[in-house]
Amino acid sequence: MDKINRDKLYLDAKAWVLEAGEQIRNKINEPRVIETKSNPDDLVTEMDKQTEKFLVEKIKATYSDHYIIGEEGYGDELTSLQGTVWIIDPIDGTMNFVHQQKNFAISVAVFHDGIGEIGLIYDVMADELYHAKRSEGAFKNEELLPEPRQDLKLEESIVDMNHYFLCPNRIVDEKIMHQMIRTVRGSRTYGSAALELAYVAEGIIDAYLSMRLAPWDIAAGVVIVNEVGGNVTTLDGDELNMLGNNSILACNPKIQEQLLAFIKNGRK
Repeated sequence: MDKINRDKLYLDAKAWVLEAGEQIRNKINEPRVIETKSNPDDLVTEMDKQTEKFLVEKIKATYSDHYIIGEEGYGDELTSLQGTVWIIDPIDGTMNFVHQQKNFAISVAVFHDGIGEIGLIYDVMADELYHAKRSEGAFKNEELLPEPRQDLKLEESIVDMNHYFLCPNRIVDEKIMHQMIRTVRGSRTYGSAALELAYVAEGIIDAYLSMRLAPWDIAAGVVIVNEVGGNVTTLDGDELNMLGNNSILACNPKIQEQLLAFIKNGRK
């Protein structure tokens, strides 16, 4: 993808994401239609669907030869990432959107022939846009995000992981995970994978672990984290599959091997 095309794609994507965010803010206090999908905690609202439909219509009207992967079903059924592919999560953190009316994000990535070219994560209520173009740095609004700390120690790290890692289950040994939490400085969870990846890129958390995420949850965050020099792999340290679900470890490279060792020891 040449620079001119990528720059136009980025400007269009940014404009559409900001417009979609404004629409959400304008309707944030309206009554919600809330449904469930795979389980009672997997929520979807009419705003998720409206936002994805808005973005898909903008993309298809402007770039008719591009493909779309979207959470709410307005995209295409793809078996490869060849060509230009937009990967969209209209509201990442729907539970936060429903219960808190904050701490959710619009996440949009553009991949070309399998390479992440553009990533946008918009914290709608905070009006904070994390964004990156490949090889051009990553930003929070207009502020360039720094590279990860080179002197970081695991004992000084803040690790983001949900409670599932710490409860008895069939996948991990919670005792090993408890040991990891006792080793690091602190643990957090925010309820939006997109924002959690953005926070890794920003350096306000040092690692993010998740058992199972879809491409739309992570695509923009992968672009942004990679652009600052962070690492994003599966929990086994393998390359991600951007057409399927993945476990996720996104982190400062200085603590990656130690975290992978804890995870390996904790896997059942």
